[in-house]
Amino acid sequence: MLRRLTRAATPRQRVFWARKSGSSAGVPTYVVDLRSDTVTKPGPAMRRAMAEAVVGDDDYGEDPTVRELQATAAELLGVERTLFVPTNTMANLISVMCHCRRRGSQLLLGHECHLHVYEQGGVAQIAGVHSHPLPDLPHGTLDLAELERLVTRGLGSPYHPVCELICLENTHSSSGGRVLPMEYLRQVHLLARRYGVRVHLDGARLMNAAVALGVPPACIVEHCDSVSLCFSKGLGAPVGALVGGPKDFIEEAWRLRKALGGGMRQAGVLAAAALVGLADAEEMLQRDHQNAQRFARGLQELASPVCSVDPTAVETNMVMVRVDGLPPEELCRRLQAVSADEVAQTGRAVHVLLFPWTERSVRAVWHRGVSAQDTELALGKWAFVLRTLRTG
Repeated sequence: MLRRLTRAATPRQRVFWARKSGSSAGVPTYVVDLRSDTVTKPGPAMRRAMAEAVVGDDDYGEDPTVRELQATAAELLGVERTLFVPTNTMANLISVMCHCRRRGSQLLLGHECHLHVYEQGGVAQIAGVHSHPLPDLPHGTLDLAELERLVTRGLGSPYHPVCELICLENTHSSSGGRVLPMEYLRQVHLLARRYGVRVHLDGARLMNAAVALGVPPACIVEHCDSVSLCFSKGLGAPVGALVGGPKDFIEEAWRLRKALGGGMRQAGVLAAAALVGLADAEEMLQRDHQNAQRFARGLQELASPVCSVDPTAVETNMVMVRVDGLPPEELCRRLQAVSADEVAQTGRAVHVLLFPWTERSVRAVWHRGVSAQDTELALGKWAFVLRTLRTG
């Protein structure tokens, strides 16, 4: 009866991109979803691990699979402890709240970083922390001289907020998945320590950065006082993130997770998925990076005045495409649609899903749901759309 009521209460929505591929009237149909690496779905191994996970009450610290994940991640990141939380947004907010105990404390970060733009101003709304954005340089870095000026401005001043935290994002999504240089991380950390300021790393895509640099994640995290890591992006898990740092930091993070409603019970079913994602991270992320680079080179070879890309800027799983001559929204619409001419010329129907990124660009994101074949299909669709624009 409950099943019947659920079906009746749920409207049926026809969303064609819910299928990976199919066939309509004998025409092979493919969907290549490049909107984000959050659209991945658990594969058979991950689903099996979730179904077979040994669980307990994580709010009491008794879930063995969560404890295994936290211990594994702590060793991987080179930190004393980690804490499993529902989302990376919560992980960042908890970290800011742990570091900035005084209301009105100042947080310095990039103007286009995820924490500042896409997390609803939670650090101000909930934590009472004053965030001061700095201009992002093309690589996702901040100007060190300006950073030092703002760090020192509040020292001994009754007028300015006191800076307690610097937040960095690695990889930097708004810059197209760029990897923060190791020397830059070292310099920021030295600057922060000089003035008693701490550094938090938004490492939602930290594993992408580590794979791109060819270093263990711990080599990146050693330049920070705390870190977040997301499992539901390139690692392919359906839910989850973690906070990492010293023992006393994580003890306070545990209290804040509870206050924010993030305490979970039999969370081992989610932690099991994260463990699978970590186990094959290097292999899968390397493939994603290679496919993104292949796409960037292929798009550059099309030499279109409408779309341009710099392959040297493709460092991980993202490709930023500059769009000239039409709105990015229109390009996305054309890439998603399928015309009779396309089917007649290519013998297939390909839907490429993208989001506009800025008024002059779109961003394509590779993930474990996009294969090398999908990448070639996307290039073919892009070439077809650009030809129609040229001849239309």
